[in-house]
Amino acid sequence: MTDHSRLLKTSEAADCLGVSESLLHKLRLTGGGPVFVRLAGRAIRYRKADLDAWVQASVMASTAQYPDSDGRAR
Repeated sequence: MTDHSRLLKTSEAADCLGVSESLLHKLRLTGGGPVFVRLAGRAIRYRKADLDAWVQASVMASTAQYPDSDGRAR
């Protein structure tokens, strides 16, 4: 398995992104976060490629690009 396809635990994904584990948990519940893999029950994993794609999709040039509460850009 390559490093890019290795499955990361929530703690490892949080470290990779520089965010808290609780933020990743909240994003799993509400959506909008990186996609994840549910192996079984509470065994959640993240692929590095999916984390990278989520970061890339979050890149913005200005605060005017922030979505409103209805999900549309201002």
